[in-house]
Amino acid sequence: MKAMILAAGKGTRVRPITYTIPKPLIPILHKPVMEFLVDLLKQHGFTEIMVNVSHLAKEIESYFHDGQRFGVQIAYSFEGTIRENGELEGQALGSAGGMRRIQDFYPFFDDTFVVLCGDALIDLDLTAAVKWHKEKGSLATIVTKSVPRDEVSSYGVVVTDDNGRVQAFQEKPTVEEALSTNINTGIYIFEPEVLNYIPSGQEYDIGGDLFPKLVEMGAPFYAISMDFQWVDIGKVPDYWQAIRSVLMGEVKNVPIPGIQVAPGIYTGINVAVNWDKVDITGPVYIGGMTKIEDGAKITGPATIGRNCHICAGAHIDNSVIFEYSRIASDVTLTDKLVFGRYCVDKDGATIDVQASSLDWLITDTRQPMEAIAKRSALAAKFVAQVFESEETPITLR
Repeated sequence: MKAMILAAGKGTRVRPITYTIPKPLIPILHKPVMEFLVDLLKQHGFTEIMVNVSHLAKEIESYFHDGQRFGVQIAYSFEGTIRENGELEGQALGSAGGMRRIQDFYPFFDDTFVVLCGDALIDLDLTAAVKWHKEKGSLATIVTKSVPRDEVSSYGVVVTDDNGRVQAFQEKPTVEEALSTNINTGIYIFEPEVLNYIPSGQEYDIGGDLFPKLVEMGAPFYAISMDFQWVDIGKVPDYWQAIRSVLMGEVKNVPIPGIQVAPGIYTGINVAVNWDKVDITGPVYIGGMTKIEDGAKITGPATIGRNCHICAGAHIDNSVIFEYSRIASDVTLTDKLVFGRYCVDKDGATIDVQASSLDWLITDTRQPMEAIAKRSALAAKFVAQVFESEETPITLR
């Protein structure tokens, strides 16, 4: 069977991560979110997968290649152009426009097919969903999920009649205005004929353009509400929460990698740490080739990426630290995500430590220690002068 993964978006709401990592490759404890989707599709017999790419397309194609190592076949539809200097410039066509572009190239979708957004962890029974779709004689089906009423204002709401036929949509309605608690999960089942209602060569969205058109036409367009786990990674706070949920054991089929060296503490290989001289409370994952100096403290849920360096006196609390990050001595990070030169709080507010002249607090482990030590000494002298103390810890909250 055939499927499509939508992977062409820029992921602006997940910046700064998506400056260098395309959204489908955002790691959930070292495994890209899109790889979980490929695994799910394979499990349910969808082994021919089209992926539309645009922003950082090369990274996605280089990781998945033709899909052989994942037991499936994968092909790509690039949306954009190539500049005179040889660089790729993404020009996404929208979710529906991307589907139509593939079909215009050569008719790939010749039977019932599934479309998944490439930014969510799901454990959906796709086989049951497709069976329901066919029994209904549906042209298009949305898989929805019921959420508590006080959460509806964060999502797109799908309104149906008693038979499941889609009647209307509400985009992030207030609790009082919401006509349903079933939300759009970005999981769709289509018949090939739906492509006849998508114009060629222009930007066209599934939710914003195609679905309202189907409702207006009175097409056999349904929604099925299913009980399944759905972890959306639409924004930085969502990603932060997803990592936390995985570490807390709340996400099925996503085990913590590495070896459990103590209750709730997992590591990759060759982690440099004296366990009796650090204070680590799980759940915590520490990537391979990371150094934790004596006197450091890590309070979970927290992840420390591979090749990191947590200096003496540093305290990592309920935070996500990406690879090659060095956290200076006596720095406290609480509810933070550290990605390169950026420090992001759980609400999405971002500090560029380099632009803020704070790049001595968070540095790259591949930088020479001599240069970092010089900057750190100057900064420590400044802090001591301001606070009249040589041992004032720096806290980012």
